[in-house]
Amino acid sequence: MKVLTSYIVREVLKGAFVAIVLLLTLFNLFTFSDELGDLSETYGLKEIFYYIALTTPGIFCELVPASALLGSLFILGAMGNNRELIVMRAAGLSIFGIIKAVMLAGAVLVIISLLISEFVAPITERIAKNLRFTAQNGSLQLNSDYGIWLREDKKFINVRQIIDGHNLADISIYELDEQRHLQQALHAESAVFLGNQQWDLKNIKTSEISTQQILANQKEHVLWLTSIAPNLLKSVAINPNNLTFVDLSHYIVFLKKNHQETHVFELAFWERIVNPLDTFIMLLLSAPFIVSVKRGVSVGERMMIGIIIGMSFNIVDKIVGHLGLIYALNPPLIAFIPCLTMLVVALYSINRMRN
Repeated sequence: MKVLTSYIVREVLKGAFVAIVLLLTLFNLFTFSDELGDLSETYGLKEIFYYIALTTPGIFCELVPASALLGSLFILGAMGNNRELIVMRAAGLSIFGIIKAVMLAGAVLVIISLLISEFVAPITERIAKNLRFTAQNGSLQLNSDYGIWLREDKKFINVRQIIDGHNLADISIYELDEQRHLQQALHAESAVFLGNQQWDLKNIKTSEISTQQILANQKEHVLWLTSIAPNLLKSVAINPNNLTFVDLSHYIVFLKKNHQETHVFELAFWERIVNPLDTFIMLLLSAPFIVSVKRGVSVGERMMIGIIIGMSFNIVDKIVGHLGLIYALNPPLIAFIPCLTMLVVALYSINRMRN
């Protein structure tokens, strides 16, 4: 039985990885087409290909559940058509033994996905975002882990809170001299965008720093002229995909301590927990279609079944997630509803298959 189990695991993994490669290629072609619209002298084909390569690990993790479903349908369907499953069952391998082997393949996929999502994807996503932002915005440079760090010429700007598109809070600006020594440090409680590259900084504390002395000063208002506009701030706002699971949990705590909105990040946190379960549920869903569908069903028809199931699940998941954000519903509940619904459908189908 171990030989048959390892054979099924190996073949399902092959099918899943073929499906991942095909889906990744398709997604990257769409991304390439979208990025061509932003083609410029500073953001050329070299930068676009580099950007696509850096975003691939994140897309890989998102595609694992759907790829597991397509791979298992393709491989187990081919085994069914070639009567391999009948021979296996005649040799003593039960239906649940087949499902167990498929789940073992799913465990391998989940482990690979978790490793990439925690140790590779967040880093490459940040590098990709930085590359795209700096290539499209000239002298501005970006680094955004906690809060937003921007560089403009000799100034380093840190924005801790984006209240809305035109209002900021807790802003620090550090200016260096020609020798890269700190020349001025400024902190403002808030900022309002006035248009024409102007921000109104309020409740400002400044420190003029030299080798002889430090002069501190306070002002109620200061006009800040900068090329940093609200649309740029929206593009560099922290993305949950750029954070590891641990960093995401720490950032949620940070937002709560500062009385900021956390629903987007809490939902992303719970979706990280649910995502491995999605892979197992997709594999569970494939079993009834393989065993109950007639052997004459072609590979194309099986693929269509998988695509319909995968797309339906993804659409429902996105709709429920957006509704949860709009109506500020409980993030764990919103994250688990689609997953648990598909689990019930899978268990019901398996129970009918057994009866």
